[in-house]
Amino acid sequence: MQRVDNWVTRFEEGVLAFLLAAMTIVTFTQVVARYGFNSGWTGALEFTRILFAWLILFGMSYGVKIGAHLGVDAVVRLLPTRLFRTVAVFGALCGVAYGVILLSSDWLQLFGANARGGAIDYWSKMYKIGIGLDDLRYPEFIQETFGTKQRVQRWIAYLILPIGLALFAFRCLQAAWQIVRGEREMMIAAHEAEELVAENKDVLKD
Repeated sequence: MQRVDNWVTRFEEGVLAFLLAAMTIVTFTQVVARYGFNSGWTGALEFTRILFAWLILFGMSYGVKIGAHLGVDAVVRLLPTRLFRTVAVFGALCGVAYGVILLSSDWLQLFGANARGGAIDYWSKMYKIGIGLDDLRYPEFIQETFGTKQRVQRWIAYLILPIGLALFAFRCLQAAWQIVRGEREMMIAAHEAEELVAENKDVLKD
């Protein structure tokens, strides 16, 4: 389990670093091209928008990993220790359910729910249809070498939907297990503001 966790963590950190770097480079070069040479890349805005969406969906799972998601725990802190841990585990499992349901909700029909579809189903439809993005196009050498369509297919951009939700469900399940074992208290970072106030309470006295 630790080996899988290390691999997923390196994967998430590598992708997040790449996305941030790519967004910065593309935006910077676009500004220089636009204001310095009165030119630019037509698909730059759509490309950075897709990168930002990938950043959010990758970041939500990594946020669970490092405990960066904020939450309110004023009520659950009043509970006895055992009940508090039970509620914390329940909250993490709710995150697992959220990710799994958004991945595919067809299985909810077993419980009588009128639900179907999800990220996997939506992505597979985009893959079968092969619709292209609005402005993002393959470079000419790729079109000539591989004989691809001119526009980048939407399924490539939407691949983050099943990947991001699967990672989120995995991190929530991992958090639930860590809470059970006593390795972490909660899935959220609820007392961050109080800790910051306590650390800096004497700063203004000087």
